[in-house]
Amino acid sequence: MTRVVVAVAALLLSILSATAQPFDHQHAEWNRVLRRHVVNDAAISSVDYAAIQADPSGLRRYVAQVTGVSPTQFEAWTDAQRLAFLINAYNALTVTLIVDNYPLTSIKDLGGWFSSPWKKRFFTLLGTTRHLDDIEHGIIRKQFDEPRIHFAVNCAAIGCPPLRTEAYVASRLDAQLEDNTRVFLRDERRNRYEGGVLRLSELLDWYEGDFKRGDGSIKSFVAPRLTDDPAEAATIDSRDTRVRFLAYDWGLNDR
Repeated sequence: MTRVVVAVAALLLSILSATAQPFDHQHAEWNRVLRRHVVNDAAISSVDYAAIQADPSGLRRYVAQVTGVSPTQFEAWTDAQRLAFLINAYNALTVTLIVDNYPLTSIKDLGGWFSSPWKKRFFTLLGTTRHLDDIEHGIIRKQFDEPRIHFAVNCAAIGCPPLRTEAYVASRLDAQLEDNTRVFLRDERRNRYEGGVLRLSELLDWYEGDFKRGDGSIKSFVAPRLTDDPAEAATIDSRDTRVRFLAYDWGLNDR
């Protein structure tokens, strides 16, 4: 009986030790995938999905790390660590969804009349079977008052803000979010000010409430990030400026 108790205790200790492994908040495995397979043309990303599909080992290892995090571990982290984790998880799982169904011409090909690719439950995160919308809308937007996440989570489309060639990390999260936001907003293919009209990506229309909550209006959020000229920013933010939205390109951001 003593040997059985000792054996069971040893087994439990090994399980606890395995689950207690610290999470890599530098997201090194995801960094390697991004640096190897993502190229950015200014604000538009190109991802080599075919190459990742041919050798998905790095992506699989990172997803295993992410999905292995327990709710208790997650709750012990700082806000910045949690948000960086969720953004990276969303992006890695989106790439996984594309790779697992590649080739395709758009992420929307994975949906239908009564289904959405963002509602597919294909992974477990923090102990619950989830879909991508759970991460963005069910966790991030509920727990964090941070409109710039809309320029960080990537939906695998040409119209999306760029997928950075580096992981988001807590120590530089604010700077990374601000940089991605500015890079996207200054891409004249998706956002521009001309002739008294502020033409913006539909992304700003879909989440207008998030941008208004902190800055009062979309124009106030966009203006200081669209230009470094205070006078021009004031003109963009004026009541005379009209806002129009440009169509979103849902083509796959393939390489």
